[in-house]
Amino acid sequence: MTQKERDRLVALKKAKKKLITQREAAAEIGVSERQVRRMLRTLKQRGDRAVVHAGRGQPSNRKIAEEVQGKVIEILSQDVYQGFGPTLAAEYLAKYHDVQVSRETVRGWMRAAKLWRARAKRVEKVHTWRPRRSRLGELVQWDTSEHDWLEGRGPKLYLISMIDDATSRMLARFVERDSTEENMRLLASYLERNGRPLSFYTDKATLFTNTPKTKRGDLAGKDGVPLPPTQIGRALKELDIEWIAAPSPQAKGRVERGFGTAQDRLVKGLRVAHATTLEEANTYLDNEFLPWWNQTLTVRPSLADDAHRPLGKAHSLAATLSYVETRQVANDYTIRFENRLYQIARASVCAGLRGGTVRVEKRLDGTLAVRFRDRYLTVNECAARPKAAPVKPVPAQPRKTVHRKSDWMKNFHLGKNHPRQKISAR
Repeated sequence: MTQKERDRLVALKKAKKKLITQREAAAEIGVSERQVRRMLRTLKQRGDRAVVHAGRGQPSNRKIAEEVQGKVIEILSQDVYQGFGPTLAAEYLAKYHDVQVSRETVRGWMRAAKLWRARAKRVEKVHTWRPRRSRLGELVQWDTSEHDWLEGRGPKLYLISMIDDATSRMLARFVERDSTEENMRLLASYLERNGRPLSFYTDKATLFTNTPKTKRGDLAGKDGVPLPPTQIGRALKELDIEWIAAPSPQAKGRVERGFGTAQDRLVKGLRVAHATTLEEANTYLDNEFLPWWNQTLTVRPSLADDAHRPLGKAHSLAATLSYVETRQVANDYTIRFENRLYQIARASVCAGLRGGTVRVEKRLDGTLAVRFRDRYLTVNECAARPKAAPVKPVPAQPRKTVHRKSDWMKNFHLGKNHPRQKISAR
């Protein structure tokens, strides 16, 4: 019996003995006079237990059957659900096992079965949050996460992700390597779905900027001339999209926290889906994870206006999102690209072409396009020139050595008729 119940009992007994009125007892207990009369009748029947709730110690009418609890513990004890938290476990129980249980109930069951333990919260450094952008498409954070997404069941994968700063809407793709080509493929997918955002926010990786080994913050070369843009940097300039470099990983915290969520929920989802290949991982990502993210974790922007700009007729994604280099046309109207020789068709020859500079585009589909000024040229790959057969050197014949007697003493006689002999004789 609690102290509050003891106080009620004292007030009821005073009212029963006529020491106080029922109205005074009701005011002291905090109930109505009718309730006091009911409690006095119950006091005659049950004694002091009248102030104790009759359901105390009895199982709740809404208590979940023990069979359900045992089934849930058996499911969550499987290896595939190792590391699941109560919230994610409750979602998977409802989705895949048709068990509708609240996450707090699952939390209690998992704690009792020692399947989950709450982690102590660390006192973190106070960080001032940067306010979100006000419109969809004003700023898009772009980054890549290297993680063991398949937990050793398949190849090593990278997750390239784009998250809108105003709404947290995500677009992502698994790739086998974090290359310029794969990042351009995701960029093409984003532009085709949404249009051109005002700016992209990335780190200072070599995919986005050329940074020489000079003083920190100095983006110029040794001679003070700015370095040329990367392929992605050039593409963003052609699309009139601003590129902003993040000074630290914490600065682009929205996409970094998104990776933290993905490394927890997405990894476990891929495990339950038994994904072992790149194709299966992307199928789960497109059909399960991204729809859940964009329906659950996105927010409304402060302004309903969409800042995305449509792609115009002057924008060709196939041409812009290519590997682009320039080449000089030789006198025979040929160009060399990637150790291959290409001949410009006679019909495409025009004034100023010989000795001029052309733009060579190696596109994402593997084709090659050559543009001179504002028009594309027809080119054909030249057959490889046959290599001359190597001339076998004729082995040198060994020289025969003829031994002859030296004649350096020829006609050198010191006889009696020699002048020196005569002189010495005197």
